[in-house]
Amino acid sequence: MYESYYGLNSKPFQLTPDPEFFFASKLHKRAMSYLQYGLSQAEGFIVITGDIGTGKTTIANSLLNEIEADIYAAQIVTPKLSPDEIVKMVAAKFGIDTTGKTKTDLLEALQRFLEQLAATGKRALLLVDEAQNLPLETIEELRMLSNFQQNGKPLLQSFLLGQAELQAILRAPNMEQFRQRIVASCHLAPLNYEETCAYINYRLEHAGREGTSLFDEDAFKAIHKFTTGVPRKINTLMDRVLLYGYLEELKTFNKEDIDQVIEEVQAEMFVPEEEVSLSEPMPSSNAPTANVHTNGERPVHVTPNGNVVHEAQYYKEMLEELVDALDDAIKHKVKLTQYIDKLLKKKYQTYVRLKSDDGK
Repeated sequence: MYESYYGLNSKPFQLTPDPEFFFASKLHKRAMSYLQYGLSQAEGFIVITGDIGTGKTTIANSLLNEIEADIYAAQIVTPKLSPDEIVKMVAAKFGIDTTGKTKTDLLEALQRFLEQLAATGKRALLLVDEAQNLPLETIEELRMLSNFQQNGKPLLQSFLLGQAELQAILRAPNMEQFRQRIVASCHLAPLNYEETCAYINYRLEHAGREGTSLFDEDAFKAIHKFTTGVPRKINTLMDRVLLYGYLEELKTFNKEDIDQVIEEVQAEMFVPEEEVSLSEPMPSSNAPTANVHTNGERPVHVTPNGNVVHEAQYYKEMLEELVDALDDAIKHKVKLTQYIDKLLKKKYQTYVRLKSDDGK
């Protein structure tokens, strides 16, 4: 709707990841370099993590868009798959018929496929997106798949892309063998202010925009403050900003224009209104240090950076509950890991004993 009004030949701020609009910030360049380095090594795992909307999938799509002809690539987006399910999905992505086949059948078929692919001078690449959803045992299954080799060379290479939780998963004590297979890793952070400005201008120019910038400095600052530099949030806001500008017949945007759009977006995204509960209790004398100003009878908490915290007691109680829940989850994970380790040791001892008896 607004494209022709602003001299654009396409939508510059789509939510769907588009490699044509890939913007390489410092960290994104590093991540892409790691991916390309990993490809050149033809072995091991590359791990790229980042918060929601920081561009992990866009990087993966950009890599696939520029991939070499001798690489057969497959990409999967993972829900919570079991080891058997991940094997079935990987086989299917590489074009193997999985109908009525057991896991053993699929592993044999997958190995044959990889060997045949290698015989033609090609190699297989698996990109696993949203890898933080995978259980530990499923990630371990991916490691086992990387054991397929021919003449000492691995037949399958994998890249894992996931949210920050993936880092904690890979730090688990029983993931040591997997960690040893990681040849490079990188965590994507949101864009800083300068990168946010460059990102917006890059996308506009890539979509055909010419001439002076649509936004003044204060407008850019308002955009960065609201989106915190997360590309997906920037895309969502900027699409609405350009639509607003078209409807209001604006040729450029200032801070007031951006604030007006932010107010509309906040209302639609169900962001809580900035209001303080009349019943909010005053902090106790032994509470954590905070700046407190009073507005009549209502306490207003201000952080050292000047951000106003409304309904502080409510959020404090929520955080305390969250800490307790995380603590319980960690304890449960530790106990489960210890139990699995003991179980594996017993099974291994039984296997050694049976092998010994067979030898006799």
